Amino acid sequence: MPSKITLPPLTEAKGEIHLPGSKSLTNRALLLAALSHGTTTLYNLLDSDDTRYMREALHQLGVTMHFLDDFKTCQITGCGGIFKSPASPALFLGNAGTAMRFLTAALTLKTPMPQSIVLTGEERMQNRPIGHLVDALRQAGADIQYQNKLNYPPLRIKSTGLGGGHIQIDGSISSQFLSALLMVAPFCEQDTHIEIVGELVSKPYIEMTIRMMEIFGVKVEWQGQNLFIKAKQSYQNPENYFVEGDASSASYFLALGALAGKVRVYGIDKNSLQGDATFAEVLAQMGAKITYGDHFIEAEKGELHGVDLDFNAIPDAAMTIATTALFAKGDTYIRNVYNWRVKETDRLSAMATELRKIGATVEEGEDFIHVYPLAENAFQHAEIETYRDHRIAMCFALTSFAGKGITLLDPSCVNKTFPTFFEEWQRITEPT
Repeated sequence: MPSKITLPPLTEAKGEIHLPGSKSLTNRALLLAALSHGTTTLYNLLDSDDTRYMREALHQLGVTMHFLDDFKTCQITGCGGIFKSPASPALFLGNAGTAMRFLTAALTLKTPMPQSIVLTGEERMQNRPIGHLVDALRQAGADIQYQNKLNYPPLRIKSTGLGGGHIQIDGSISSQFLSALLMVAPFCEQDTHIEIVGELVSKPYIEMTIRMMEIFGVKVEWQGQNLFIKAKQSYQNPENYFVEGDASSASYFLALGALAGKVRVYGIDKNSLQGDATFAEVLAQMGAKITYGDHFIEAEKGELHGVDLDFNAIPDAAMTIATTALFAKGDTYIRNVYNWRVKETDRLSAMATELRKIGATVEEGEDFIHVYPLAENAFQHAEIETYRDHRIAMCFALTSFAGKGITLLDPSCVNKTFPTFFEEWQRITEPT
C-alpha cells in the first residue's frame, strides 16, 4: 500500500458490506479454543495484523492449528492450558493489545516449561500500560517481572500457576485486563472472587467474554462489582464456532449510510455479542434511519443532529461519531472516553489535532472531546496523520463527503483490523 492515499470528494454511498470477522471475538476464540480440551473449527476468523500475532504466538506455544480458507477457518486442538516451550524465549506481539493482555494472563498458568517467556512488542506497545493486570495476577500468585519500565511491557513471565482467592482489579483503564483475568480464572487452585475497583470501562466487552466462556463450558457469576469463578473448571471446545462480523468496523459504513445514502452491513444484528453494535442506536438518536434484520443492520441518510452522550461502553465506535458530528446540526460531546489516551495512540489528542487540520473547532478535555459542526464551505483538504492507528484512518475517511476530499497518511495501518477497508469503501461510494 502507498505511503498515503487520497480519497476524492464523494457525494453518495449505496450498497452492501459483508464485514470481516470481529477482532475481539477472533482473539478470544483462538485463546479459549487453545485453553480447551478437544478440537473445534472456528469460522469467519479475522485475518489481520492483530489476530496474526495471536495465532503465531499460540503456534509457537505448541497449540495445534490447521488453517483453511486464507486463515478465516481454523481447526484447533486445545492444550488444556498446558503450553510448550517456544523456540524463542521472547514472543513479539507488535501493537496487538488483546494479544499482549490475554497472553500475559495465559502464560502464568502452570506448565512444565523450564524457562520464563518474555512478551514484548513495538515501541507504542511498550508505552501502553499493563500494570493493573500484572497487579491482579500477582495477587493470585503470578511471577511476572517488568523488563524495562514499571507498569509497561516487555514482561518476563514464569508459568508457575495461579492460586485464585480474592483479587482486586482496577477496571477504569481497559476492560481487556479483566477479560484476561477471567479467562484464566478457571485454572486457579481455589475459587476466585474478582472485585472490580473503580468504574468499569467498556462493560460490553466483559459481557462478551463471559458469554464466550459459557459457550466453551465455563460459568461465571457476576454480581455488581464482583465476579465469582469456580476453580478447576475445564474449557471444552464446541464442535464449531462462528465469529460475528466486526461491529467496530461496521461503524464506518453505518455512518457512511447515515451521511450519504443507504448502506446495509451484514455480519451483525441487534442481538450481537458486541457492544459496538449499539453504535446504530446512537446514529438513530442523531437522526439516521436504522433498520435491523437477520444478520444485518442498515443505515439510511437522515438530517443529523449533535448528541451529548457518555461513550464509556463503546469507546472504539465513538471515534466514528467524532467525524460524523462535523455534518450534524448542533454540537456533539463525546464523554467519558479517557481510555482513548492509552490505545494505539493518544486518541483524544490525535483526534483533536487532526480535526483542526480540516477546519473544525474542537475542545479536548481529559476524558472528553467537544466537536462543533462545520459548514460545508469551511472544510479544508488536509493530509491526516494516522499515528499508525487504524481507527483514525477509517473514521477520517468520512470527511471525504465534505466536498474537498481527504488525504490519509500511512493507510496500511488499517491492516490491524480491516485489511480490505479501502477496497470496500471505494466499491460503495461515488465521487463527485
